[in-house]
Amino acid sequence: MDAPVPDLHYCCCPHLAPLPPLAGVIRYAVLLITLLGTWFIVQTYFDHRWKVVSLRSWLGKAPLRSSLTGEQPPRHKCGNQKSCAQNHFAFKIISGAANVVGPSICFDDTVHMSSVKNNVGRGLNIALVNGTNGQLLKVDTFDMYSGDIKTFLEEIKHGTIVLVASYDDAATKMNDNVRALFVELGSSHVNKLSFRDNWVFLGAKGMRNKSPFEEHIKNDKVMNKYDGWPEMLQMEGCAPREMD
Repeated sequence: MDAPVPDLHYCCCPHLAPLPPLAGVIRYAVLLITLLGTWFIVQTYFDHRWKVVSLRSWLGKAPLRSSLTGEQPPRHKCGNQKSCAQNHFAFKIISGAANVVGPSICFDDTVHMSSVKNNVGRGLNIALVNGTNGQLLKVDTFDMYSGDIKTFLEEIKHGTIVLVASYDDAATKMNDNVRALFVELGSSHVNKLSFRDNWVFLGAKGMRNKSPFEEHIKNDKVMNKYDGWPEMLQMEGCAPREMD
């Protein structure tokens, strides 16, 4: 019997031979892994960039420089949206959020009260500053479930700027005498303040008119942002050095 004749076409031109099934699977697998790896690297990069920007914004840091112009956006005192005139003090007051996140009081670009400084508490958080030079005089917190704030308010001297931020509850032990003292400081909302309402206020001892710097939100089961508490309040502005 004659020996089988070899396939010369296959032997002489192996590159034209059909691809073995296993090698094809491996090649497609390598291609797929390469594409997935590239996608993962790109996704991780952009996700990281987003987290960095969000974290800076959350911490109140200055925005990153523009990648196109290289210019640094202007920063205003207390991180406010606008700057104040030379004869005004910049301020920002943030109430507490439910009974979890504490309030914050910034005046003339200095944070005088915050959870980071560990000097805030449940109830009313109050900072007193000199109305002429803006120097801090005193900070204190009053638990309005049990605290007595009347003496503190009575001892505030003429010309003192008073900044107030609520946290958790600010009204349980607030009687008519205390409310009247806040009215003397320029408040027009304190008489409506009730259980777990949120309240931020800037007034002064010796004011003749109502303060324009006051925000108040009612505790409402239907409208509350948090379970049992209304949403956090934030107020910023420019307080004149000499208040009427």
